[in-house]
Amino acid sequence: MRPMNAPHVGGDPGTQLRAWQAELAHASAEMIVARALTEFGDNSGDEIAISFSGAEDVVLIEYAQRAGVPYRVFTLDTGRLHPETYRFIETVEQHYGIRIEVTFPDAGAVTQLVRGKGLFSFYTDGHEECCAVRKVEPLRGVLSGLRAWITGRRRDQNPQTRGTIDLVELDPRFPGKGGAPLVKWNPLAKLSGTDVWDEIRASEIPFNPLHARGFVSIGCEPCTRAVLPGQHEREGRWWWEHEENKECGLHLDVAPSR
Repeated sequence: MRPMNAPHVGGDPGTQLRAWQAELAHASAEMIVARALTEFGDNSGDEIAISFSGAEDVVLIEYAQRAGVPYRVFTLDTGRLHPETYRFIETVEQHYGIRIEVTFPDAGAVTQLVRGKGLFSFYTDGHEECCAVRKVEPLRGVLSGLRAWITGRRRDQNPQTRGTIDLVELDPRFPGKGGAPLVKWNPLAKLSGTDVWDEIRASEIPFNPLHARGFVSIGCEPCTRAVLPGQHEREGRWWWEHEENKECGLHLDVAPSR
């Protein structure tokens, strides 16, 4: 595919974005990952990275590996993940021969939150404050050094908040390197959860063992539980809150639930 200039390098961002969207409208997720990496990789892969946490993200890593170009992967360690998730990170590293860049929250901010409100304040006053400290601000730091990032978001994960996401967009939440617009690639946007798991099984991609115990959408241990057959995957996240609050703020501004 013919390379194009990134939106913040030259030209109008909207025009470049529409060109990408038209070019990739019928492309496979694997082709979109390769396109993103070759567009922003600059032979080193330093200015684009894959965000890793769940099953969808390992599919992205699989596609990046097949592309045969340098790539980076980062993950957010909130300090509250399941033991299985920590071991899963190492499993993925060993399977693909990569090092996942683990990012941590600011120790001072965590200390202030826990000393002021305790370890489980989110059960009474909403998850937004804890997520902001443990996830959103660390992510902001990572993205401030990138020109683009790749996520595993799908439209069917949450029809209320993700139902209209594009395959490629300008990040409305975070600026990129030097304060420039940040390009956000969502190669799996049009796929279903079934599509993702079909790829995992067909390609023998490693997955978090919690999935075998009924966990579908996996986040921090206190805020994640298994779901029953027929329940939507997001029902296992922040189950004590209203349906419209099932976002942590990484991809969408969330209103307080209290």
